[in-house]
Amino acid sequence: MMAWLQRARESFHRTTFPHQTNDGPAPYRPARTAAALAALLALASCTAPPQPPPSSAAAPEAPAPDQGESPTAALPAPASSAPKTADGKRGTAPLGWGPQQRDLEAASAAVARMTLSEKAGQVLLPSFAGLDHRTQAATVERLHLAGSMIMADNVPGTPGGLVDVPALTAATRRLDAASRSGGRTWPGLIGVDQEGGMVQRVGAPLTGWPSPMSYGAAGSVPLATQAGAGLAAELAAVGFTVGFAPDADATIGPADPTIGARSMSADPRAAGILSVGFSKGMLEAGVLPAAKHFPGHGSVTSDSHTDLPVQKATVAQLKARDWKPFQAAVAAGSPMIMTGHIAVPALEPGVPASISKATYAALRGLGFKGVAVTDALNMGAVSGRYPQGSAAPAALAAGADLLLMPVDVNTAHSAIVKAVGAGKLPLSRLDEAARRVVTMMIWQGRTKAQHPPAAPGSGESLSAEVSARAVTVLSGRCRGAHVAGRVRLAGGTAGDRARFAAAAREQGITLGAGPLVTLIGYRGAPAGGDIAVALDAPWPLARSAAPTKIALYGRTPAAFRALLAVLAGKAAATGKLPAAVGTYRPGSGCR
Repeated sequence: MMAWLQRARESFHRTTFPHQTNDGPAPYRPARTAAALAALLALASCTAPPQPPPSSAAAPEAPAPDQGESPTAALPAPASSAPKTADGKRGTAPLGWGPQQRDLEAASAAVARMTLSEKAGQVLLPSFAGLDHRTQAATVERLHLAGSMIMADNVPGTPGGLVDVPALTAATRRLDAASRSGGRTWPGLIGVDQEGGMVQRVGAPLTGWPSPMSYGAAGSVPLATQAGAGLAAELAAVGFTVGFAPDADATIGPADPTIGARSMSADPRAAGILSVGFSKGMLEAGVLPAAKHFPGHGSVTSDSHTDLPVQKATVAQLKARDWKPFQAAVAAGSPMIMTGHIAVPALEPGVPASISKATYAALRGLGFKGVAVTDALNMGAVSGRYPQGSAAPAALAAGADLLLMPVDVNTAHSAIVKAVGAGKLPLSRLDEAARRVVTMMIWQGRTKAQHPPAAPGSGESLSAEVSARAVTVLSGRCRGAHVAGRVRLAGGTAGDRARFAAAAREQGITLGAGPLVTLIGYRGAPAGGDIAVALDAPWPLARSAAPTKIALYGRTPAAFRALLAVLAGKAAATGKLPAAVGTYRPGSGCR
């Protein structure tokens, strides 16, 4: 492993990150010397008092990588992806994003034999409504689809409210078998959104994971890698081959309504190395990751699920901030990058990036050679602007390779075929997209996972460790108990309060009189009381009146156990803010 990456893994939690100014990110400058950085860290007290507002001076950054070393060497090629051997073994030359030349050759031959209808199917990854997996599989087979997305309403449950794991596994296997029809020998793309935090389509008994911002707060690349492997190993066990994670966006803070705690950090460099580490873990478990959402969704101020956000930054500004995590993913050989539904006037005014030729040219200009997948085409930013399936051929013509979740897959498939016939979509472009997708699928099918599939819930202890290392005290005591014996509780959902109460009982704390703990949920208002706890993104703590402010970044039972251990004085809060929260700069927290 490269020396710089090892140093980053060992010391990332000590990094002081660049802060945000009111006008955007401050310029990035490396720390003058390691001693200067150590001296700054030594000045931090054991308490976490409010800090003055950020100034125009740049805060120290983590040490720069050594000359000639890549800071994103965390995504190794599979063991079989070595360069061509001395004895001339054919096809082992890597393509720069995972697959080898032999995978491309096999895919090229397969696509050359396909009909136009089959090629159109290989670039579509739709979702379906409900639990009729037999009908879903029939559609996959009839349209020659690449596979299927599984959403929450496709997941069968038990009467007790848990996921019916055998039924889910049977469904994914049925869909995979349908994708192999017509003589195809490669596995299907059976995908799911499973980031952790607010985005988890498959629930218990699979492990529940805290928000991805936890990794930024914990400041550990190895921990992110272990979590990526742990999450993916459970997905692989129930038949998933693709996990649409990690979210590589660098958030701008409370003005970002969509990404928030889905982002690992507001610092693009940190977001890059952490998301690369998470992707490495997913690949080790045999699940394809997808870094999202290029050209950067964390710095726009509207939600693409409902409308088309406009990114007003210049190309130079995008390169300096939003594109940095994706450049890291490219340098690490990431197999997939997702484009978001964001209009960038500096590239192509009024056109969603997912359907913009200039955006795909910019992505390829970063050196990306893998599969460019769109965000879901049924989202509001696209669906109202491109009726009757027209988004599908438009995205392909622009440069997309894989089209995620069209409004109606039958209409989208027909629109692609008609666009080729009418000369609006060059057949060569469709062939190129299908080759990339099939190359990735063939590569995945022959690559053995380094981590075996794992039983549901096997990642619970690791999830607990993530939350324990992420808890961040912004103000209040850094040592000793915050509460003793009894507490009052307000805020949060009924489920939040039940999980808090269960964790409190484990610490010998009962609910009643005593300090008032107020839980602040997703987009919750600032709170008073004695102790304010932000359960998701930490932004509400900026204006909370409570003397003690704690960021938890998660709502799992394990996250609440980590919180109560800190409140009871049984554990230290070692997390550091991965983003500015009012006057609290990134890096704030207890020593």
